[in-house]
Amino acid sequence: MKNMQNTRVLIDTNIVIDYIMDREPYANQAEKVVELCIGKIIMGCIAAHTILNLHYVLRKELSLKERKDAILKICKVFTVVGIDAVKITSAIENDNFTDFEDCLQSECAREFNANYIITRNVKDFKNGDIKAIEPSEFLSILEA
Repeated sequence: MKNMQNTRVLIDTNIVIDYIMDREPYANQAEKVVELCIGKIIMGCIAAHTILNLHYVLRKELSLKERKDAILKICKVFTVVGIDAVKITSAIENDNFTDFEDCLQSECAREFNANYIITRNVKDFKNGDIKAIEPSEFLSILEA
């Protein structure tokens, strides 16, 4: 495995949900990526609005206590990059994205100086300035 200690990644919401919910067929790769962050092999962040999305999406599957516990664990693993007026304005004015939430993810990745955005929705980031990559491709790069 390459020395990736200086590699910085933003983990998209879908990957975090795959990890927490053990969603097949995506859970294994999501777990490997998260474990790289836990082990400090790579530096990972999530956008602050990922927390809100997690709390909302997980409400159908997890109790309030389970959601809180899962989110607290996620916050201990990842740097949480905040959303502010500058990022919101930049995202609104950015014509390269059709999805506002994805553009905010990209803004947070930029602040974190991320090398990659790890997501299963690569096409949503195709016009961004930070390379979006699926977990499988990212893991392949590490193994090369």
